[in-house]
Amino acid sequence: MKAILISLAACLVTTAACADSLPANLRQMALDNFKPLPSTVPAVHDNPITPEKIALGKALFFDPRLSASGVFSCNSCHNLATGGDDNLETSIGHGWQKGPRNAPTALNAVFNEAQFWDGRAEDLKAQAKGPVQAGVEMANTPMQVVTTLNSMPQYVGWFRTAFPKDADPVTFDNMAKAIEAFEVTLLTPAPFDAYLNGDDDAMSDEQKQGMALFIEKGCSACHNGINVGGTGYYPFGLVEKPGAEVLPENDKGRFSVTHTADDSYVFRAAPLRNVAVTAPYFHSGKVWNLKQAVGIMGTAQLGEELNSQEVDQIVAFLDSLTGRMPDVALPLLPPETETTPRPDGAVRK
Repeated sequence: MKAILISLAACLVTTAACADSLPANLRQMALDNFKPLPSTVPAVHDNPITPEKIALGKALFFDPRLSASGVFSCNSCHNLATGGDDNLETSIGHGWQKGPRNAPTALNAVFNEAQFWDGRAEDLKAQAKGPVQAGVEMANTPMQVVTTLNSMPQYVGWFRTAFPKDADPVTFDNMAKAIEAFEVTLLTPAPFDAYLNGDDDAMSDEQKQGMALFIEKGCSACHNGINVGGTGYYPFGLVEKPGAEVLPENDKGRFSVTHTADDSYVFRAAPLRNVAVTAPYFHSGKVWNLKQAVGIMGTAQLGEELNSQEVDQIVAFLDSLTGRMPDVALPLLPPETETTPRPDGAVRK
C-alpha cells in the first residue's frame, strides 16, 4: 500500500509540474498560430451549397459506377469509416494497380489551400475530377460518366433538383460541384477546437504541453491555420533529406506541376487534423508509427533530434486533433437500367 501511495504522489507531482510549466499565455499562443473549425458549413467559390446538392454529392461520393470497372468510388480511397483515407501505403485502383502516393484524408479538406500532395487541384471540385479520369484510379472519362448518370432516371431527377437553373444539369462539372458540396460537410470538431474556443479542460496538461512544444520548436511555421497544415509548400528535407525509404527519389513532388527546379521534392504541408487515425504517413506512406513520423520531421525539417519525452508530448497534442465524425448514413443509390454502360475492368496502356 505504501508503494502505491508513493507512486500516486509522484504521479500527482509530475502532473502538477507539467501544469506549472505551461506558458501563461498558451491559449493566445495557440490562437496566434491556429484557428478553430467554424460552427457552420463553409462557403466555397462558385458553388452555392444547398441540401439538395449535398445529398446528390453524397450519393456520387459512394457510387462505384463513376469508375470504369464499377468497383471504385471516392469512398474507396477516402473511407469515411477509417479517418477519410484508406490506411494503405498507396491506394489500389483500376485493375488493382498501385497508385504513386498515399491518399490524403477527405475530412476537413475544404480548408486546404489546394488539393493533392503537389497542389495540382485548386479546390475540391477540381480534385473530384482527377481520380475519376486517372488510369491508375477510376479510369473513366467525362463522357462515360455523364452517359452513366443519364441512364438512371433517379440521378437525372436529383441533378435537376440540385441544379434547377441549368438547362442540362447532368454534366461532369456538376458532378464535381455536388461532390464538393458533400465534402465541405465533412468537418470534425475536436478537443483542440473546444480549447481554442475557451474550454480549459478540453485538453489534458500533456496535450497542452505538447502544443506549446509544437509551437516553440517551430512545427507551427508550416503546420498552422484551421487545418494545422494544408497550406504552403515546403521541401521534404528542409534541413536533412530523409533516405529513399521515406522520400522516394522518383517522386519530385510539386516539380511535376511547376517544372521549376526549386520545387523538386517540395510538397504541400500535410494537414494534421485526425493524423492519429490516418496512418501511414507522408506522401510515400512508408511510415506507420506516428512517433516515428514526428521524429523524422524533427530531424528533416527542424534539424533537431527530439527526445522521447518531447515526441510523446507532441503526439499527445496531435491526439487532441482527432475530431468527432459527422453522421453519414450510407445512401441508397439509383438502380441501373438497360442503357447503363457495363463495367469494364481492362487496363489499357
